[in-house]
Amino acid sequence: MGAPATAYDEKKETCGTVCLKYLLFTFNFLFWLAGGVVMAVGIWTLVEKSDYISLLSSATYAASAYILILAGAIVMVTGVLGCCATFKEQRRLLRVYFVLLLCIFLLEILAGVLAYIYYQQLNEELKQNLRETMVQKYRQPKQEHVTKAVDKLQHEFKCCGSNSSSDWGESVWIRTSEADGRLVPDSCCKTQTLNCGRRDHPSNIYKVEGGCITKLENFILDHLKIIGAVGVGIACVQIVGMVFTCCLYRSLKAEPY
Repeated sequence: MGAPATAYDEKKETCGTVCLKYLLFTFNFLFWLAGGVVMAVGIWTLVEKSDYISLLSSATYAASAYILILAGAIVMVTGVLGCCATFKEQRRLLRVYFVLLLCIFLLEILAGVLAYIYYQQLNEELKQNLRETMVQKYRQPKQEHVTKAVDKLQHEFKCCGSNSSSDWGESVWIRTSEADGRLVPDSCCKTQTLNCGRRDHPSNIYKVEGGCITKLENFILDHLKIIGAVGVGIACVQIVGMVFTCCLYRSLKAEPY
């Protein structure tokens, strides 16, 4: 009776191992796709919104995006490695795969923590720095990136000034002859034409309660939520992958390398 039982156990173990292999392969394919999504979110944040990043004194927002790009790249490489480790049934490869999963998990936790910290300090940072950046650096030498960012901010968000359009009265540029009589930049105008900033009447320029600070804060908060949601989602998927990896590793314990 001993031999048949052993054969049955071996068959059962082999069947379980095969099931785990295909589950882990499916996971790795989805994980690879998720890595592409993580990279895309990070790259989109840096490329598409790079102008607004230049208005922020803290590098935390950009750092969160860089961490996502790094994590996404490692995820895609790890997905390929996971597939190789699964089908070759090599425990050493599975160990490397598990360590990489753990590293990615920690990276995403770090990105989430940075996003949360920045979420807490964002309002204060904008209040302290956005107004100074706009009035001191707009249209100044070697500050073309700030000028471009401010014009884009006011045009796209339909706002004028940090807190209100009156902020521009203290602008270094407005007080010079280069402003050509403008009271506000042309990007404040509802319909942009050359020198339209000479009139600061509400019928001509945007008068938004809270100014551009409120608009930019809401914009960044929305993107921090996206970064956080992506990080948490991938982290949860990774926990499942690590569990599958441990199960497959144990099932291969008695098998040769």
